[in-house]
Amino acid sequence: MAHRLGRGPERVLARQHDALGELRVTQAGELRYLYFGEETEQSCALIGNPAWLEYDYTRAMLLAGFWLPQIERALALGLGAGSLVSAVLQHLQPAQMRAVELRPGVVELARRWFALPDVPELQVVVTSAEQYMESLTEPVDLLMLDLYLEDGIAGAQLHIDFLQQCHAALRPGGLMVVNQWQQGSSGKPYAVHRLRELFGERYLQVEVVEGNIILFIPQSGELPLDRQAMNVWADRLAPQLGYSLRPYIEVMRRAG
Repeated sequence: MAHRLGRGPERVLARQHDALGELRVTQAGELRYLYFGEETEQSCALIGNPAWLEYDYTRAMLLAGFWLPQIERALALGLGAGSLVSAVLQHLQPAQMRAVELRPGVVELARRWFALPDVPELQVVVTSAEQYMESLTEPVDLLMLDLYLEDGIAGAQLHIDFLQQCHAALRPGGLMVVNQWQQGSSGKPYAVHRLRELFGERYLQVEVVEGNIILFIPQSGELPLDRQAMNVWADRLAPQLGYSLRPYIEVMRRAG
């Protein structure tokens, strides 16, 4: 991963193990990292600013706020260190947000080392995303799907039944944002044929340098792609964020 704030030698702050392997927290300068295993850098956070987003793919996911100016219920499947959840809470300001995380150790580390917010608006649920979606009864405005393990994208995020179940949880006017992995430099996400079978080519996508491809899938219809209006919105948000979302708007395109 390339980092804007630079990167020096890392020192280990915490290690623990569970049934899925090692979890490790390190620090280098102003940045703190969460690793799954020895090599997989899962999250990066700026010390003292838990809502700072260092990765391009997480910044791109914030574009959901353009289409959802008011969010009653947000749902994040996959927590990691919690930077994206913190950013959504601070900048998109949902009335309620729930984060679902499979590994209790990840939640513990997010709270201890990454300042995951302890606020009434946020509830963290420790279970698998599949089990949680089976029990979900209330529709959501925003669903963010970001399920990764040490060896890459979680299998559930590639399964047509699970993707369909997540999409069905959206309220009318809702939006699903998926952090998918790109097939080489093809500009196509993994499971592209399944995605098109479910959603046609009406969704939008943003490719980022880390290799991720972010999908914006509406509950119905087609999302408007009005770059001028999006840039105005992004410029209003930039002073809060400390960076601009314009680069991701520039490369956003329709699937296919």
